[in-house]
Amino acid sequence: MAGAAALTLGLTASAAVSAETTLIVGTWQPPGNPMNSVVWPTWAEWVEEATEGRVKVKIEQDVGHPKTYFQLVEDGVINAGWSYHGYGPGRFKLPVAVELPGLNVSGEAASVALWRTQQKYFADAGEFEGLTLLGMFTHGPGQLHTIDPIEDLEDLKGKKIRIGGGVQTELAERMDITGVAAPGSKVYEMMQQGVIDGVFMPVTEQKSLRLHEVAPNLTVFPGGMYLGSFSMFIDPYFLEDLDPKDAEAIMSVSGEKLSALAGRAWDQADVEGFEAARAAGVNVKELGPNDPMTLEFRELIKGMDDAWIESVSDRGVDARAALEELRSIARAYEAQTQE
Repeated sequence: MAGAAALTLGLTASAAVSAETTLIVGTWQPPGNPMNSVVWPTWAEWVEEATEGRVKVKIEQDVGHPKTYFQLVEDGVINAGWSYHGYGPGRFKLPVAVELPGLNVSGEAASVALWRTQQKYFADAGEFEGLTLLGMFTHGPGQLHTIDPIEDLEDLKGKKIRIGGGVQTELAERMDITGVAAPGSKVYEMMQQGVIDGVFMPVTEQKSLRLHEVAPNLTVFPGGMYLGSFSMFIDPYFLEDLDPKDAEAIMSVSGEKLSALAGRAWDQADVEGFEAARAAGVNVKELGPNDPMTLEFRELIKGMDDAWIESVSDRGVDARAALEELRSIARAYEAQTQE
């Protein structure tokens, strides 16, 4: 009887082990990036708690070039991941709405607004076909990190500036600079070697990518020049293979909740980026709302809203209404969080 009992216990333990599923999340950027230090680890805890331990999350670093993560998840190489919409030019046109200059809100407010706008206006356009969205977010305001000080926009003409795609591409054209496409992970090396003269990035990268070592000048525009938009996604077939209650549990800790977490983490990372820049003696030039360069920039970006609306005319959405509502949601959320 004792042997039978032991056998039964062994089989029960084996069944429990086999019932546990590992969800592989692929990530990139350095370990100190907020996605790797805060967002994915927090979501992993949420998932394990929501599924009562039946789904464990394993985070894998650098499984491919950032632009391949959409395909890696679609192909089932990894179960979930994240990437920048600018890495899928032509495919992800709609989320670029949140990147347009002039929003002037935190990453958290922009992220929540993007998620809600995606659900209401963009979902049926099919840009994420083959993927299930877990969340959407933006980094904080994109600023200008350069080797040489910049006194006005004229100083940028002809300079080689790394851009990440999306709205940055149009800004580069309007500024008459030479845009250099490269993944964020290569920026430090390119700056160090003089391959580029500067980069458009949020202030967090002064710390995360150690730009304070290679970009001694940081020009800060009020509200930033742009926002960068990203998505987090999971393989729908992975979800289908789970017990429905576990799939539902995963989605219950995703969506707007995950989007807000990501935006908040990037906002905090910007605070730390400013601290790192100042501690390293970086020349931080904070422009006021009526600074000549701010006014130059406002003039430069006129017409960008209409250009985006025209660019998504093939998507079958009310782009103008979506853009207006996105901005309304973001500003209302920002006001609410500041009360």
